[in-house]
Amino acid sequence: MKQFLALGDSYTIGEGVVEHGRWPVQLADALRREGFAISDPRIIATTGWTTGELAAAIDDAEPLGNDWGFVTLLIGVNNQYRGLGLDDYRDEFRALLDRAIAFAGGRASRVLALSIPDWGVTPFATGAGRDPQAIAAGIDAFNAAAHALCDARGVRYVDITPVSRRHGREEAMLSEDALHPSAAMYGLWTGLALPAARECLRAE
Repeated sequence: MKQFLALGDSYTIGEGVVEHGRWPVQLADALRREGFAISDPRIIATTGWTTGELAAAIDDAEPLGNDWGFVTLLIGVNNQYRGLGLDDYRDEFRALLDRAIAFAGGRASRVLALSIPDWGVTPFATGAGRDPQAIAAGIDAFNAAAHALCDARGVRYVDITPVSRRHGREEAMLSEDALHPSAAMYGLWTGLALPAARECLRAE
């Protein structure tokens, strides 16, 4: 059985949803239904974490080793939310990506990164008077940097940002805080990630 490590922030821990609604849990369930032998995810993620805070949390975790069969990474929205710089994000994401590859035994083919969704379309953002175009531009810049790093290292990258923009205003796609996704939105992300996850698990 391949062991699954999921690294991230509120989107990975599933702020506002029950455990089985989290997208890494939904993804593991979907893979098992297709016959893949994969564990429930070990999740290292907390609401509010930036790239730097995720790195510190990994440092604080017990030794994670290098035998994970599948590793996912989704991080960066809080860098953008706090107005942190693109150059720092690029450097810290690069370091996290390299650690994710190391956790997978040096096999970049076993690592999957997801793009940052666009929270600027949510009722929370509009109610707070935030500029959705500025948020979108920041998120696009962060995602372009992350995507380029993934391509350079041979890591699969799944773009969930368009679906977050398409459905991020819908009540059914949001948790009670009108900011974080609901289990239904996470289900859409799972559907987008599933083909790439299959390829990760088939990779040597």
